[in-house]
Amino acid sequence: MSLHRIAVIGGDGIGPEVVEAGVEVLETLAAAEFGLAFEFKRFDWGSDYYRRNGRMMPQDGLARLENFDAIYFGAVGDPELPDDITLWGLRLAICQGFDQYANVRPTRLLPGLTGPLRPDLGQQIDWVIVRENSEGEYAGVGGRAHRGLPIEVGMDVAVFTRAGIERIARFACDLALSRPRKLLTVVTKSNAQRHGMVLWDEVVREVVRGYRGLTVDWMLVDAMTQRMVNRPGSIDTVLATNLHADILSDLASALGGSLGIGSTANIEPSRNRPSMFEPIHGSAFDITGKGIANPLGSFWTASLMLDHLGEHAAARRLMVAIETVTGRGEHLSPDLGGMAPTAEVTAAVIAALSGLNSTSSSQPVG
Repeated sequence: MSLHRIAVIGGDGIGPEVVEAGVEVLETLAAAEFGLAFEFKRFDWGSDYYRRNGRMMPQDGLARLENFDAIYFGAVGDPELPDDITLWGLRLAICQGFDQYANVRPTRLLPGLTGPLRPDLGQQIDWVIVRENSEGEYAGVGGRAHRGLPIEVGMDVAVFTRAGIERIARFACDLALSRPRKLLTVVTKSNAQRHGMVLWDEVVREVVRGYRGLTVDWMLVDAMTQRMVNRPGSIDTVLATNLHADILSDLASALGGSLGIGSTANIEPSRNRPSMFEPIHGSAFDITGKGIANPLGSFWTASLMLDHLGEHAAARRLMVAIETVTGRGEHLSPDLGGMAPTAEVTAAVIAALSGLNSTSSSQPVG
């Protein structure tokens, strides 16, 4: 039997609500899948922990997490606390501390859902965005001086290294080659950012030359936004920097129907440390505690986690259950135009799982 030890960090806002729904779904899968088992350990880290302890997580937080097989993360952010404290104190502390340098965000228009694009365009959406997750614009290099004075200054320095660019480019190329279309779009802004982004272009070009059978095209980030809207079928796998991919992936989720279905994997490819899996909708304090948060992003995230853990059949089975529920259209949360609360959507996915046999399949996860 495969026992997977999962660290569960609900975090802030709706994070605990959707993650606990995901745990319930994973436990249902484990009961149905022969040889699949989970051991969940919950950590109460986040903004409330900060109020009690002055830190978002304990000083030895990474040491407490390093022996888990994966981390299942909810959300971080609190309207009463500065974002730089909450984000850098928890999520980024884990991502950078464990060198989870590859952020993977799939997007598809799931059955039964209607995004903002007209149907013939929306149905063409089948993308995976690879985000460089360790440096670039979110490297954390910079500072402030002369606070409160007329000459006050704040600087953030985008850091691009040959090693960092090369490794994320190889990851994206390998992922693109694993997908049927073998198409990679590289996003840049080297027409305006003439140092770091020019290095990005040069190193990525060196890497892609070694991948025969891969079709590669290049887009400026501003042009990429209109391509996603006007020509979604021309896109498959996307490689972009930390900031650019962060923005483009939110647009992708919105075009897929809602930020509530967005999922992501923060991958440490060597597997020497755990990878972290999270929905991308944020803490959403405006609906916290109302029981109406969309848990589908958390479920899709759980599918990505299963795939990473080598449980490919279980990952496919979960995606089929999600697609079954969205396809029927009877149990959709308010952000998808329905009226179903979180618990009802969760129960519907669990019922769909119970109605599937273990040989069910779907499109590849991610």
